[in-house]
Amino acid sequence: MNKSKMLIISGFLFLAFILPLNLKASANAKSAPNDSTKTIQLAEANALLYRLREIKETDKSKMNSTQKKELRKEAHTLKKEFRANTNGGIYLSVGVIILIVLLLVLLL
Repeated sequence: MNKSKMLIISGFLFLAFILPLNLKASANAKSAPNDSTKTIQLAEANALLYRLREIKETDKSKMNSTQKKELRKEAHTLKKEFRANTNGGIYLSVGVIILIVLLLVLLL
């Protein structure tokens, strides 16, 4: 009985973690941008990071509150653009996490 539980758990874990990664990789392979667009995206990301560094290094003690507020807004929008340009990471939905926890509780 214990061996069968472990096989079922490992099967569900395989379906929950490994299979979506393979599907994501195959979807990315079909719609992968060519090298020129990757270099353009990389250049844009570097420009955004350079501007963020400039904002962090500026002397804010001589600025008034409106100028500081404008800088904060600009930094916030630059961070959003950077996150949008750099897609990455593994995303698990809440439903998958709940399903895994329920299966582990029920089977163990």
